[in-house]
Amino acid sequence: MSARSVIARLCQNESVNFVLSNRIPRRLATRLMGWFSTIEQAPVRDLSIAVWRFFSDVDLSEAKKTQFTSLRDCFIRELKDGARPIDQNPSVLVSPCDGIVGGCGRIMNGDLLQIKGSTYPLEELLGDSMLARSYQHGCYVTLRLTAGMYHRFHAPHDCRIERITHIWGDTWNVNPAALARIDRLFCRNERVVIRTRLASTNRLVTLVPIAAILVAGIRLRFTDLIVDPRQSTDVPTNRTFRKGEEIGWFEHGSTILVLGPPGARLCETVQTGRTLRMGETLLLLEETAVS
Repeated sequence: MSARSVIARLCQNESVNFVLSNRIPRRLATRLMGWFSTIEQAPVRDLSIAVWRFFSDVDLSEAKKTQFTSLRDCFIRELKDGARPIDQNPSVLVSPCDGIVGGCGRIMNGDLLQIKGSTYPLEELLGDSMLARSYQHGCYVTLRLTAGMYHRFHAPHDCRIERITHIWGDTWNVNPAALARIDRLFCRNERVVIRTRLASTNRLVTLVPIAAILVAGIRLRFTDLIVDPRQSTDVPTNRTFRKGEEIGWFEHGSTILVLGPPGARLCETVQTGRTLRMGETLLLLEETAVS
């Protein structure tokens, strides 16, 4: 058995994984990674990218660049034009990112599934009771980005972003090992609540990017307000986006929660454990099937 296989098996052990990625100074580790990943010296860049690729399934063939200035530059890489086809059906909300489907379903009592046997209150996640109530009978999908995935997230439909709320929090790992052990984990971590209005119907769709350990930041392309993770921010905005247009990025893997309005429903292909790519059908806005 190769050294890589041995290390991978060890890291895949849930108890070992949880200790290695959580029982450390999480904020300090995250700040150090944020600093280290920006080093542009060739030996550091090349070695760190090689180590990252050793432990992660990274496909750089789709990247717009062929050379990177730093580990961070590689993490937040842009893709070649056309690498992610966008479903243009107006009755469809597309996946805002590449990710593995976690909890998903209808919102009936204000609680969402974190992992089998564990739920969390939507109101606590959003920090807004009125916003949470507006999604009663709506639906949700949790998308987890692994370390090797494409880290940028995009508009799920033609929309207008009307408010951004940055909520200060912890940086627990968001992998299954941590989700099974930490109650209401998503409500504990740093996150950004992005409220959007659909251009076609004015219905509310909300994205919640959630940070995690080693996520040096959640960045939004159109504003510099989410810069200092040590403070919370709540600001109105009026920026419009076309379906598939980039909104922002994580500086490592993490999670995005998508909240669809009442009347929306999950696409049949959205199933727990399945990997989706940005631009694929996520939610149907009408009760009729999409051809």
